[in-house]
Amino acid sequence: MSATATNLGIEREGLPARLSRIVGWTMLGLLTAFLINNVLVVGYGFGGLRAGTAGGMGFWVPVAIYGAMIAAAVLYVLSTPTQALRWDAMRIHDFNVFFIRFLFWAVLLVGIADCTVALMRVEKILLDTIGDDGMRNLGKASWVATRIHFPLIGVAFVVALFTRTLGFLWLALLIVAAELMIVISRFVFSYEQALMGDLVRYWYAALFLFASAYTLFEDGHVRVDVLYAGFGTSKRGFVNAFGAIAFGMSTCWVIIILGFNGKQSMINSPVMNFEVSQQGSVGMFVKYQMALFLGLFAITMLIQFVSYFFEAVADRRGEPGHREAAASAAH
Repeated sequence: MSATATNLGIEREGLPARLSRIVGWTMLGLLTAFLINNVLVVGYGFGGLRAGTAGGMGFWVPVAIYGAMIAAAVLYVLSTPTQALRWDAMRIHDFNVFFIRFLFWAVLLVGIADCTVALMRVEKILLDTIGDDGMRNLGKASWVATRIHFPLIGVAFVVALFTRTLGFLWLALLIVAAELMIVISRFVFSYEQALMGDLVRYWYAALFLFASAYTLFEDGHVRVDVLYAGFGTSKRGFVNAFGAIAFGMSTCWVIIILGFNGKQSMINSPVMNFEVSQQGSVGMFVKYQMALFLGLFAITMLIQFVSYFFEAVADRRGEPGHREAAASAAH
């Protein structure tokens, strides 16, 4: 179970911190606006902010979206002047936990389904049932993605609404099981297919990239603490707040901007073209999702860094409710 503001006993009201909250919530507003505009540019051909000041709707719609998101962030902070930093931090973390839980279920369901489809494709299972046309459809990445992957991703969203586990331990167990199956099939039955390695890489990538944000919440990342270990709570809060903005959020924005920089960017292009691996039809059709994993990693980390920033500022101000990572609830 993930920790929440309620089960940690965090007070909703606290000392005003308008500037810090505006910084954090504006960061989330900019992220939301950027992602909406990315969909408009890639999916609907809008020019985006680079279209120039003389552009039509393709330019002014993105400007309006950015303005609306920034205004919404500022208005939210001004309308809740006494809302505590730690409360904001945990509510943001709660959303991130839900998002990561949804991603876990998506890669679990898609991984099992796509591996099964790839096996049917390679071994021509059910050929007599679905016919040549059916087998040809199963060999098209775009058909598999839109007819199988996307519906399963929708199912994953619904499942995430009614479950509470993040599933990292289960995903790690499934990776071990998949590796074991490769070993047994290769050395006992002398049988191996490219799809088996694809499944392991797919789940490995999801495990390491999607678990990073929760690891930050648990303070589980490696820290060079030659000086930090001797700091008090207030000084640690200052270091963490500065680091969250100067190193954490800035790095996430570099990945997001470069990754989603137009239709030919390193994330948008593979996703739009349903890119497949070099194994082609003998492997799984999930490479386009693995390209997206990097962007999702940066998005979840940016959201978590905003939560981390709020907690750090609260520590710097000496506000009550300091959370020790070891005391938080296990997932």
